[in-house]
Amino acid sequence: MKLLADECIEKSIVDYLRLYKIIVDTVTELSPGASDTSVIELANRNDCILITADKDFGELIFRQGKISNGVILVRLHGLGGERKGELIAKAIQEHQDELTNSFTVIEPTQIRISRMKV
Repeated sequence: MKLLADECIEKSIVDYLRLYKIIVDTVTELSPGASDTSVIELANRNDCILITADKDFGELIFRQGKISNGVILVRLHGLGGERKGELIAKAIQEHQDELTNSFTVIEPTQIRISRMKV
């Protein structure tokens, strides 16, 4: 599995995930300033699951019907970058078989995974 980190994902999170051998490309490295629709297209083109903190992707996926390989929405406000990285890495390791073609929300006390229509 490969991730594409949206620009709103902190560098410390990306660095942490990479330490745990999770392959992470970033919008900042590949296409800085890209629109949300372009970010979804970039993730699809590179066969990545998008990781973001931007709730607008829920609108694009569920209401506008944009196709996606999967989205991980990070809702971990108030936590430090390393703690966020730990929680995200743990969620990915425990649920990696469920993340493709799903909209996943990671919160401090729960993980919600909703299958998307493909």
